[in-house]
Amino acid sequence: MPIKTYKPTSPGMRFKKVVDYSHLDNVKPLKSKTRRLKRKAGRSKGKITVRHKGGGHKRLYREIDFVRRDKEGVAARVAALEYDPNRSAFIARLHYADGDKRYMLAPDGLKKGDEVMYGEKAPVRVGNAMPLGKMPQGTVVYNIELQPGKGGQIVRSAGESAVIMSHEGKYSLLKLPSGERRLFLSSCSATIGQVSNPDYKLVKLGKAGRSRHMGIRPSVRGVAMPAGEHPHGGGEGRTGTGRNPRTVYGKPAYGKTRKRKKKSNRLIVKKRK
Repeated sequence: MPIKTYKPTSPGMRFKKVVDYSHLDNVKPLKSKTRRLKRKAGRSKGKITVRHKGGGHKRLYREIDFVRRDKEGVAARVAALEYDPNRSAFIARLHYADGDKRYMLAPDGLKKGDEVMYGEKAPVRVGNAMPLGKMPQGTVVYNIELQPGKGGQIVRSAGESAVIMSHEGKYSLLKLPSGERRLFLSSCSATIGQVSNPDYKLVKLGKAGRSRHMGIRPSVRGVAMPAGEHPHGGGEGRTGTGRNPRTVYGKPAYGKTRKRKKKSNRLIVKKRK
């Protein structure tokens, strides 16, 4: 998908870069697979728990099938490729042979009219899903399960993919987008291919208003705040963060935040860079 640029007819258009959506189908979302998305604006019980969130355009949530296990061996035709305002990747509308209709996370290269399937005996083709242990080494995958049957939880963002390095007993070794090498149970499922919309990282909003449409509020540097508002605030003239950078809540801003006794640590063969 190419990136669209614009003539600088205004300051907001000068640096604006957006993904070309002309290849997507302009259809209304499936009514049976959409629901109202209640906006909480980063608040819990009225208190701000996540800063810089609020406002934004109203959205409908599309229910994505991240599992597809209950449709093993049932072929599905890609009826449409659609835009989803709730994620960076595109989604594909599937019409199953048994009459069911669902959404899946679309891989790059999937086209309208293609056939996809979940199953251990499914061909190794873009869009098909199967357990990791049934895929050959070197297969590029996305939408990977952490626990069998729970549905894909990682490698779901636009343009991301992981690679199957090897199979070792009941485990499969994967190289993740971060560079981390991790063991997964071979019974965990994944979808073959790379997540769609790989040019998403090249998008430039161009103006503050587009951030507000997306529900992102302005952020202010801590060093620009008064002393009572942030640990970095206050002082005469321009000041830095000091030797111990802190968050607004006073916790260390850098360093290791992963729990040392986390159970899944034993599955990590090589840490991310």
